[in-house]
Amino acid sequence: MNNSIYPCLTLKGKVAEAADFYINAFGDGKILQTSPFVIQIQLGGQKFMLLNDGPSSKPNASISFMVIIETEEEVEKYWNSLTDGGEVLMALDTYDWSPKYGWVQDKYGVSWQLYLGDNKAGLQKFSPTLMFAGDKAGKATEAVHFYTSVFPKSGITGIMNYSEGEGDQTDFVKHAQFTINDYVLMAMDSSGEQGFTFNDAISIVVECDTQAEIDSYWNQLTANGGYEVACGWLTDKYGISWQIIPKILGRLMTDPERGQRAMAALMKMKKLIIADLENA
Repeated sequence: MNNSIYPCLTLKGKVAEAADFYINAFGDGKILQTSPFVIQIQLGGQKFMLLNDGPSSKPNASISFMVIIETEEEVEKYWNSLTDGGEVLMALDTYDWSPKYGWVQDKYGVSWQLYLGDNKAGLQKFSPTLMFAGDKAGKATEAVHFYTSVFPKSGITGIMNYSEGEGDQTDFVKHAQFTINDYVLMAMDSSGEQGFTFNDAISIVVECDTQAEIDSYWNQLTANGGYEVACGWLTDKYGISWQIIPKILGRLMTDPERGQRAMAALMKMKKLIIADLENA
């Protein structure tokens, strides 16, 4: 499992409360780092960043988290916690693909797909699932090939299209699974009128060892309709937000001597330059 790639959830004013909520809901977690701006937590051994500032958009179901669960008791426990104050998107029930599955949007607007099934392959427990809807519907296959071309140690586990009569176009993706740098993501298309599309409330953080790595991801992800935002953030051509940051950023920001200077330097940048942050 690669913990140098992980999701960031923007939950303004609620990060401390949400950190406790998720750790209690999933029962296998801890707080890794806390500051007024960011709390990093670990769930099932995986890193999540909770952001207290930044984008004004709110999470929606265009990026949800597939949770692979091996016992019915766990499914029920997670479901009961996540539906408290939340909204059921698909009822917890038996489906063709799982004996117990449900899709819920929790009280913070973050969506979770609870999936009962064996995990003999040892997949990570939480996988971001990208729903290509609205003007991005039908782009899932193209996107999967694009992302796996950008990142090393990537691969496509499988792409399954809708069958006739399954409620969507047969050239649309019902379910795809792929890895970027050993981190598992999933993707799907939806031609239905969802009323939402990708925004920057949920972004994907990529920690990099070198400037060359930052430059490579930055250049490829901003190409052909993507664009630079600020402070290491970019939006790619599909509308998905990424934070491309140096691995040493956390250490720099918490350094009592250099932290404020590094933060001031970062605030002036779009693409992050490691040498300029270190020399601030």
